[in-house]
Amino acid sequence: MSKIALIIKREYTTRVMKPSFIILTFLTPLLMVGMITLPLLLAKIQNDTVQKIVVIDRTGLYSSVFTDNENYTFEFANQEVEAYKSQSGSGDYTAILYISDDLSVNPSAATLFSNEQVGLDMKSYVTGLLKTYVENKKIEELNIPDFKDLIRQTKVSIDVKTIKWGKDGEEKMGSAELAITIGMITAVVIYMFIVIYGAQVMSGVVQEKTSRIVEVIISSVKPFQLMMGKIIGIALVGLTQFALWVILSIGLFLAITGSMGKAVDIPASPATQLVGTANPQMIASEQNDILAEFLPALENFDFLQTGVLFVLFFLGGYLLYASLFAAVGSAVDNETDTQQFSLPLSLPIIFAIYAAIYSAENPDGPLAFWCSMIPFTSPIVMMVRLPFGVPFWQLALSLGILILSFIGSTWIAGKIYRTGILMYGKKITWKEMIKWVLYRG
Repeated sequence: MSKIALIIKREYTTRVMKPSFIILTFLTPLLMVGMITLPLLLAKIQNDTVQKIVVIDRTGLYSSVFTDNENYTFEFANQEVEAYKSQSGSGDYTAILYISDDLSVNPSAATLFSNEQVGLDMKSYVTGLLKTYVENKKIEELNIPDFKDLIRQTKVSIDVKTIKWGKDGEEKMGSAELAITIGMITAVVIYMFIVIYGAQVMSGVVQEKTSRIVEVIISSVKPFQLMMGKIIGIALVGLTQFALWVILSIGLFLAITGSMGKAVDIPASPATQLVGTANPQMIASEQNDILAEFLPALENFDFLQTGVLFVLFFLGGYLLYASLFAAVGSAVDNETDTQQFSLPLSLPIIFAIYAAIYSAENPDGPLAFWCSMIPFTSPIVMMVRLPFGVPFWQLALSLGILILSFIGSTWIAGKIYRTGILMYGKKITWKEMIKWVLYRG
């Protein structure tokens, strides 16, 4: 077995067997699935408390608007609002609705008073009832036969489907929303892994240098072999952890949804129920249309190609940045000194995530194209463009530039690593590091 392979094995096994790695690997999927399913489960818990609203209607126009339901009860009163205010919360009501004028003339004539902040559900429900009543009243005043039906007939829901033509002319259902979602998720994952595991490379080099363990190690291997073994070993750790996260997250999600017997439905709020009861068939039809568009697009999505290119761009981006992070770690004596050198390396990654966000809106624009070619941003931006379809020559060119850049950065990092790994007690500057790179020897 080669010396680099031995270093890779050492880095991989020591990190994978750490309790922190094991705990984080199994705990993260639990947290991710919990963040998705727990709010849905909590949303199913209905509030059994019926809230009482006292209505003070000075116009006498809205007595037929408010009817009791499972969430709210209404009680009409003729007292002044000040009389309830003096009770200081001793009453059994939740809020006071005061209507001082005709809302069709003065839309701001309704006010909700309460000892505590009125909830959004209550405000939306009351507003919806009054709005529906006033709109119907205005339609009746126009005295146009079947005017309400005419308005309903003018409302049209346009559904523009997206179809992708394959090379053989085959038509496949597509979805821009699905493409953006998958692209942004893969881009953010690459961003996180480059930052996290690149920092681990730098931290590991600094720790070995400060503990003087590196002096023993390089007596048997060359500094370049040590650097490459560490970089590749940590990359394999990252891929292992990511693969386990995906497998465990999918397994947990399927197990939880399977134990429920069906998908978790989010209960509608009173305001949503008010709208939904007006035309429940239309709401159900819209939901079916969304599923009818989403599922075929999901089935036609090329997950194999995306997965392969994800690994390639992840490895290329990681190896590019990890070699530079390793060079920085070898040049300093402690982790505090790494900040002045690591910040310029982190800025392109931060810019890449912003470029990816704007590239999602225009995946074939100049910003998206050039940022998917520049090696410091291409691993992240290209993943956003990929679901929309990227010509093969652009993929090949981007990967070729990324590989050549990695080779160049590795050569530069090797020059810095070879000199800096055994240098102690000297404050290193950018000028000094450039001298190490240009030194011939």
